Amino acid sequence: MKGRVLIVGAGAAGLMAAVGAAEAGAEVLLLEKNEKPGKKIYITGKGRCNLTNDADDDTFFSSVISNPRFLYSAYHAFPNTAVKELLAENGCPVKTERGKRVFPVSDHASDVTKALVRAAEGDGVKIRLNTKVRGVLKEDGTAKGVLLADGGSIPADAVILATGGLSYPSTGSDGDGHRFAKELGHRIVSCIPSLVSFRTEETVFRESAGLTLKNVRLKIVKKGEKKALFKEEGELLFTHTGISGPLVLSASSLLGRRLEKKEVLEASVDLKPAVTAEELDARLVRLIAESPNKSLRTILGAMLPASLIVPFLSYCGQDPALPGNALKKESRQRIIAAFKELKMTVTSAGDFNEAVVTKGGVNVKEIDPGTMESRLIRGLFFAGELIDVDALTGGFNLQIAWSTGYLAGRSAASYVKEKYGI
Repeated sequence: MKGRVLIVGAGAAGLMAAVGAAEAGAEVLLLEKNEKPGKKIYITGKGRCNLTNDADDDTFFSSVISNPRFLYSAYHAFPNTAVKELLAENGCPVKTERGKRVFPVSDHASDVTKALVRAAEGDGVKIRLNTKVRGVLKEDGTAKGVLLADGGSIPADAVILATGGLSYPSTGSDGDGHRFAKELGHRIVSCIPSLVSFRTEETVFRESAGLTLKNVRLKIVKKGEKKALFKEEGELLFTHTGISGPLVLSASSLLGRRLEKKEVLEASVDLKPAVTAEELDARLVRLIAESPNKSLRTILGAMLPASLIVPFLSYCGQDPALPGNALKKESRQRIIAAFKELKMTVTSAGDFNEAVVTKGGVNVKEIDPGTMESRLIRGLFFAGELIDVDALTGGFNLQIAWSTGYLAGRSAASYVKEKYGI
């Protein structure tokens, strides 16, 4: 049918692409292989959906790890303010919390999806569910529609691929879009999980799994070297396999490629960054003097969370039952050193089943950043996690999806209008 924009994938980027294309006057058909749109949106932010960040422009771009310059046009075409306005206008008012993270007032991720579907369908978008695409149809270097898994096909005047990356494969992110792009001649930058936990060699802290430490400093170096590859303060979580939490997620975004190359990294945690080693030593000496016959396990209760005390003392090579007055100076100094530098060997990162986003994807050199159109295939556009762009945690990755999706939709509509002289 004349003037049709066909979008593959009804996730964050696809839904926003549908809104952008429909607003620009195109006839839009949105295809989704799942039984409902926005399946991944439902689980983001632990079901609350951290939908964007109220950061200024400089902070947004500094939070993008892969190819921030590529996103200049997309972000300015549809910034965080536009996202908030669109959702509010469609029944999903938002609020801003710590770290300028933006959530729906209801704390229900489903309301974000409902608002986007409402906006899209209100502009005439047709959404077709349970429809799996097998490839993109092309003719003379131009996208002409899609081939369906059931053998059928749907013609179109422009095609937008918004199929997502590889993170949370249970939501349908299985790399289809990368395969489609590759079949059309596009290069795919190798994909790895990002915003994930770290696996560590040490097993001593597994007893502390589930414990979150606030206001600690995480430093990461390449094993055997001194230069800090990552150094920040914030929250860290012990897991059954290693460490996680906001600090580790950020570190994984920056250092994931090193782990992909099998580099061994060393993480060290300063449990008390606001206190010097001398001050910590004076406090421990005072605590021992106040209760000389009490065990180290009891004495350290004033300095550490309960679930960390025994693993911490084990790490230091100390018997938790040892009376404080039996602690030798050398052993006390070892404990203080551990407070300031709790070391762990990072051997690998979490997999795609836990990854918040995918690092890697369609090479941005083959996409026009001003339109999101393929430089290789006319009438083919890309949006969202499918592209080699990713950011830190905090709502920035969904903002990338909204911005690239909206620009791809508007650009596809303009392409169709130009094609038919509308």
